Amino acid sequence: MSRKYKFHNPEGVYFVSFAVQSWVDVFTRNVYKDILIENLIYCQNNKGLEIFAWCIMTNHVHLMIRAKEGYLLQDIVRDFKKFSCKAVIKAIKENYEESRKEWLLKQLETKEGYSLWRGDNKPIELWSNAVITQKLHYIHQNPVEEGLVFKAEDYMYSSAYDYTGENGMIDILVID
Repeated sequence: MSRKYKFHNPEGVYFVSFAVQSWVDVFTRNVYKDILIENLIYCQNNKGLEIFAWCIMTNHVHLMIRAKEGYLLQDIVRDFKKFSCKAVIKAIKENYEESRKEWLLKQLETKEGYSLWRGDNKPIELWSNAVITQKLHYIHQNPVEEGLVFKAEDYMYSSAYDYTGENGMIDILVID
């Protein structure tokens, strides 16, 4: 079975999740989450990524995204995952304050080198307002369900914070 992303509708809005290898809690430190933020912003500014919702958890990421006309979402996702893998692994190796460095690197090591992301992700096209609302709620409530915050809008590494109108981390397209 192919492990590649299948984005059948190039104009569609998709819900996508990326999980870390073995569900390792890599993103417990802001420095690693910030790498993902910078990469998402880069993809917005240079690769045609449109973001409607997002959330970075300790071991996975949720996105509600679309590609601008002339871009392919599978290419954007591939590039995002490839760059973030290299950047996060490098940051772990160079982080002298990382007490879990050896353990993290061992968990992410493969025969070919290192792999941050699992390959068994499946994009879901959001084809109705009801599905969009359900996925938006799911993304924003994830930190609440995990006990990280009491209110979704208090979690800085999520578009729930961006939706408050405060100075969010990522420019998002608001879904009415």
